Amino acid sequence: MPSPEGNMAYRVRVVPKKKRRRIQQGKNTKKPYGGQVIENCLTWPLVKERIFCDLPKSMLAELDEISSPSTYPRDAILFVEGREPRGVFVICNGRVKLSASSSHGKSILVRVAESGEMVGLPSCISGQPYELTAQALEPLQANFIPREAFLQFLRQRGEAAVRIAEILSQIYHTTLAEVRYLALSTSTAEKLARFLLDLPASRTQGKGQIRATFTLTHKEIAEMIGASRETVTRLFASFKRKRLVEVRGSTLIIANKTGLEKLLDA
Repeated sequence: MPSPEGNMAYRVRVVPKKKRRRIQQGKNTKKPYGGQVIENCLTWPLVKERIFCDLPKSMLAELDEISSPSTYPRDAILFVEGREPRGVFVICNGRVKLSASSSHGKSILVRVAESGEMVGLPSCISGQPYELTAQALEPLQANFIPREAFLQFLRQRGEAAVRIAEILSQIYHTTLAEVRYLALSTSTAEKLARFLLDLPASRTQGKGQIRATFTLTHKEIAEMIGASRETVTRLFASFKRKRLVEVRGSTLIIANKTGLEKLLDA
């Protein structure tokens, strides 16, 4: 069973498989650390859409048999940078911060993984130590799949292996985007503009407006682009005044894509 690294004061609540099988489909159950427990994480619509799209139910059932559902409190550590890979975590509910640290104690937020994503995958496949530290940003429900059992499953199920290869490719492209923010930008305004332009667009509206889901805080964005929270907040206010962007709840609207792109050449 997965357990947080180090001598932390919090405790992990494990949801026994037999017990969760008795929960009625669609029935809400309170999570020990707040929120709701999702009965079957691997068949939850969001998880299926982002990770296991188009996989047969029989294959998902096999995967379910080798996974263990658990709940974690906020700030719980799923795995630590430099440690040997134990397996992967499928996030069912909540968000996970993935960060890297230097020997001098400096750290950078690489990205925030959300519900329906898998974390720890590159190291699980390669066998190399975890390259990042994964920490719960809020009460979390996740399924842990041990490395050896997961690799054996992929060897036997080529369709699932191809899907995992696609996810690894997405991680690669996300990492390249992070390199661009830090290495190719000459100002914080340019870094933020690159970050916003690289957000996955959910749909394009008329007059060149692009709409994207936006769940990160200013502090999280600042950690990702190597800036201070105050600077990111100031730049967002400036972008809004110039009508480059609009923020409506969890939705970001890029109202003037051309205007943001001009910042890349400034």
